[in-house]
Amino acid sequence: MRTHCNALRHRCIQWTILINAVPSFSRSGEICEDRGAPSVLSCEAKQFLERGGNVNLVKKPKTARGAETLQRICDAAEELFAESGYYNTQISDIAKKAGIASGTFYIYFPDKISAFRYLLDELGRRLRREIRAAASGARTQQEAEFVGLKTFLSFASKHIGLFKIVWQAQFVDMDAFKNYYESFAARYVTRIGDAQKRGEFTEINPEYFSYILMGIYNFVALKCIVFDGKEPTDELVEEIFKFIRHGAFAPHADGAE
Repeated sequence: MRTHCNALRHRCIQWTILINAVPSFSRSGEICEDRGAPSVLSCEAKQFLERGGNVNLVKKPKTARGAETLQRICDAAEELFAESGYYNTQISDIAKKAGIASGTFYIYFPDKISAFRYLLDELGRRLRREIRAAASGARTQQEAEFVGLKTFLSFASKHIGLFKIVWQAQFVDMDAFKNYYESFAARYVTRIGDAQKRGEFTEINPEYFSYILMGIYNFVALKCIVFDGKEPTDELVEEIFKFIRHGAFAPHADGAE
């Protein structure tokens, strides 16, 4: 019975590997530098030390070595959660993959669910950071949306495993799953409202508008990247924007003159 339930859960996860919601496409942001040589702190480790980490989920490293160890744990957990699923991954598996003793894991995380929630939080930060950087030079909201969507699709293509983790969250921690998307939507609502005031967006309820746009982007990514296994192209983004710019109905399709 347990084997059957695990198989069913795994199948549900596979079928719900949808792509992550697109965050608000701002027109300002900062670019994250590329990783340096192995002897240099990784970009992620530097950022962790600079911002202090998420103290509610992880114990803050006090040294550069500690930050690098935490990054190895996160990389290992990300890969294993994506490949095997949260419930089929043990802390000992994560430790082995990270090249550390199992006890070292508990120096940073009190339990497995904290590591999972931390990864979810970090994913949102990384995605928002990349989109902010890419859209920082946009002159209009439409341009910011175009560049942001292109960046999102590229990110999804390169980090498909991360999105498996996002969608597993609905089976692992529904509150975290809900918060992940609602936090993205909240930021999007602000951007949409500002664009509406400038006359760049139609007057539609900003909250629903945010989910409409995120839904479009999610399912296009699902079709292109997951179902078809293709790399997203500028032509794909242009097709999406035909709908966003002009809507679904042809002029006078309602019969009005």
